[in-house]
Amino acid sequence: MKRRAFLRNAAGAGASLGILGTSGAKFASGQSVAAPSKPSAEASFPQVKNLTAHTAEFVVNLKLADIPGETLELGKKSVLDGLGLALSGSKAETWKLIQEYLKPLGFPPRSGAAVLGSAVRLPARFAAFANGVAIHVDDFDDTQLASAKDRVYGLLTHPTVPVLPAALAVAEVEGKSGKDLLVAYHSGVEVECKIAEAISPRHYEDGFHSTGTCGVFGSAAACAKLKGLDALHTARAFGVAASQASGLRENFGTMMKPFHAGHAAEAGVVSADFAALGWTAAEQILEAGRGFFHAYGGTYDPSALVDKLGNPWTLQNPGVSIKPFPSGSLTHPGMTELQRLIRANSIKAADVERVEVGTNHNMPNALIHHHPTTGLQAKFSMEFCMAILLLDGKADQTKFTDAVVNRDDVKKMVDRVRFYVDPEAEKAGFDKMTTILKITLKDGRVISGRADFGKGSPTDPMSYDEVADKFRGCAAFAEWPNLKTNQVIDMVRKLEDVADVRTLTALCTV
Repeated sequence: MKRRAFLRNAAGAGASLGILGTSGAKFASGQSVAAPSKPSAEASFPQVKNLTAHTAEFVVNLKLADIPGETLELGKKSVLDGLGLALSGSKAETWKLIQEYLKPLGFPPRSGAAVLGSAVRLPARFAAFANGVAIHVDDFDDTQLASAKDRVYGLLTHPTVPVLPAALAVAEVEGKSGKDLLVAYHSGVEVECKIAEAISPRHYEDGFHSTGTCGVFGSAAACAKLKGLDALHTARAFGVAASQASGLRENFGTMMKPFHAGHAAEAGVVSADFAALGWTAAEQILEAGRGFFHAYGGTYDPSALVDKLGNPWTLQNPGVSIKPFPSGSLTHPGMTELQRLIRANSIKAADVERVEVGTNHNMPNALIHHHPTTGLQAKFSMEFCMAILLLDGKADQTKFTDAVVNRDDVKKMVDRVRFYVDPEAEKAGFDKMTTILKITLKDGRVISGRADFGKGSPTDPMSYDEVADKFRGCAAFAEWPNLKTNQVIDMVRKLEDVADVRTLTALCTV
């Protein structure tokens, strides 16, 4: 959407809420939001007062009883998913490099918070960073879904990865309970997702990685909640976090993408720690003319945030997608549909002449590696994802490696895949990931399919047991003991009953 058109829409949305008119808008707290006296359709930036303060109030006031049971259960699935990915991600080269970086700092090896999948303990900020990198390194973690049609479905944030590692590290150091962790996790995910939904689509389209930029607010919210900060200090934590918001999509397909996620987790710990110490920061960092929404997006849609925190909960509506494949979420509808077509038609790679994959224009904007040469690049290659399913019948963590990507048969099959912008998929809207497949076989037959969403999305969700199976696969990849694996699954299922989070992290460490 063009910026001028978006501004008109934002102004209209604001007027409907009373925030750009004379009446003012009501937040959950019941307080009014000041509005300018002369609304204008061409206003350069929505004038909403106290937005940061009211976001902080949401975090401070949230209780377990405020979170619907269904939302809590959805959160447990994402928590379990994140823990499994931390285990499998501990086997990645990135963890070796992080240890090399930290070695000269001389931290006592058995003090602080746990680095999952290892025997190492670190100060909370560095444990959050390491676990955040591990959860995101395989690009296998959950994905926020957009609700507005001008927002790009699946291109907002990975909601769990900035929040869970930070919350887990602080909860462990502070000796918090599973209930405390759940409340902090939900407050962070909700804040992060609503901020990502509100900011102009230009933010992502022009190159920012929203998991890094918006994730810092979720991480800061969760840590502030666990540390018991009041609304003023939570707002300041947001101010500290905003100045650490970072991440550019040009780095997709490199180690910097998981770095963004780890940094967002670390930044939340740092932000809450500094705010608790009395460090000052702007207390209106979201809405200010020189604040986050203006600097990072040019503008934002107030109606996506005002009165929307927990109303509805993003985990519930529009929902979060849990990934069945360790690749960019935009590949998943096509991969889900291709798997179905292969099974239904007994398609063999040797029989395939070519594969055409049509999507809306936003999807090639993220899936940028058309002839990948590394496993990381392959995660953002529609062509590779199609090729590997045709050749090997599966696309798990063992397939996204440099060696597999550079196999001769893989390269030849990649060359047979055409990835293009299809008018029909474009017309379907960006709130879907419409993927149109056309497989031409060497005998002349043409097999077609279409999918708007993939397995794991709210339209075809994974049950807790299915997420548990994914967790078992990640644990097996990390060579984790079966006994501990099953204990984690059972413990997360009843996380609100866990008296001390350290009993959970103990099952995920050596």
